[in-house]
Amino acid sequence: QVQLVESGGGLVQTGGSLRVSCTASGLTFSRYFMGWFRQAPGKERAFVAAISWRGGNIYYADSVKGRFTISRNNAENTVYLQMNSLQPEDTAVYYCAAARDRIARNPEEYDYWGQGTQVTVSS
Repeated sequence: QVQLVESGGGLVQTGGSLRVSCTASGLTFSRYFMGWFRQAPGKERAFVAAISWRGGNIYYADSVKGRFTISRNNAENTVYLQMNSLQPEDTAVYYCAAARDRIARNPEEYDYWGQGTQVTVSS
């Protein structure tokens, strides 16, 4: 079956950096659009970034543009989210997701989800 497994979350101070990873299995990774979302306590799941099959098309949420970078390694079935200049408002559970049909900001466009990894930014 399809599995998306996130890793790399943790606790970091304001202004610090963290990289989260998501490794996929059970699907043809190179044919899926990949996205990162996050959910803070008491808030809805929010779009963070998305990347096309070969990385030629990338979307970012305005709140992370210039600070976060999404990338992928199709040979390793892994998508990454490099997060720099982290702020307390970036604290959330970060989820990766896979979409068959298109690169998208809408979580309803995604077919598979990981279990999430906690990122906490201390002030």
